[in-house]
Amino acid sequence: MKKKPCRIQTIGFLLFAAFSLAACSSAPKRPAEVFTVRNMADTQLEQANREADRGNYEGALGILGDVQRLGAATDDPALRIRVNLSLGNVLFYLGQHDAAAAAWNAAGAEALREDQDELAALTEIYVARSRLLSAGLSAASAGDTLTVVEKAMGRIKNRQYTALGWTVAGMAQKAMGRYPDAEASVKKALDIHGKDNYLEQAAYDWYLIASIRSVAGNYSSALEALREAVRYDRRAENSHGLGMDWRALGDVYAKMNNSTEADAAYRRSAEIFRSIFLEEEAARSEDRISGV
Repeated sequence: MKKKPCRIQTIGFLLFAAFSLAACSSAPKRPAEVFTVRNMADTQLEQANREADRGNYEGALGILGDVQRLGAATDDPALRIRVNLSLGNVLFYLGQHDAAAAAWNAAGAEALREDQDELAALTEIYVARSRLLSAGLSAASAGDTLTVVEKAMGRIKNRQYTALGWTVAGMAQKAMGRYPDAEASVKKALDIHGKDNYLEQAAYDWYLIASIRSVAGNYSSALEALREAVRYDRRAENSHGLGMDWRALGDVYAKMNNSTEADAAYRRSAEIFRSIFLEEEAARSEDRISGV
């Protein structure tokens, strides 16, 4: 009978020990890697890219300055590479082509150094697009550029990078006069952008499809594509894109010798540009009005 209290005490100790172990095991584990700053940088980088898609290049440039600082602070190679790719894109559209090339060269060099092959391939696609956007590219050079893009796409898995590759492939095929192939390529990009709700990019895809159809002389179908571009840009509240869409509508109507619709579209374009204080763009649209 004297052993009973001892047994009770022993049981109590075991229960206490078990509770203590359970409490310790339920404590949250410390993370193996911290992403707080990098997640913040990703959010800002996406915003910068969106501003660039909307034609707000100066605003995008300001945001990218902050993202560059975060990339340096975290010393994250993938982030640093992606920032330089976006920076090159914005600088190119601002007309600073040498600075853009320097940013892309820096991205490509770091991608190779850090064994980031997918981002190295993406860099090649950005450079290819800049070549295609430059004036005076021959059909043969466009063919060489298409080969570069096709090889780069074989090293890419990311959906949005793939979509960009299809867009640039379409641009190259357009420059080569391969209009059905060009439209098919851009539609592959459109399928990705549409499914993933990248509205500004989907609008640009339709804008590019309209350009392909217009160059091929298919004016009615070009108008249909531009109306789709307008629809997407309205959903995105992309005023810059809408101004470009309406100007392009005016250009197609002008090719169809429909000056009434062309002038109305140019005025609509100018009105949109002026509403977001882009006076130079508004003037470019108004300069196309017949009789002005």
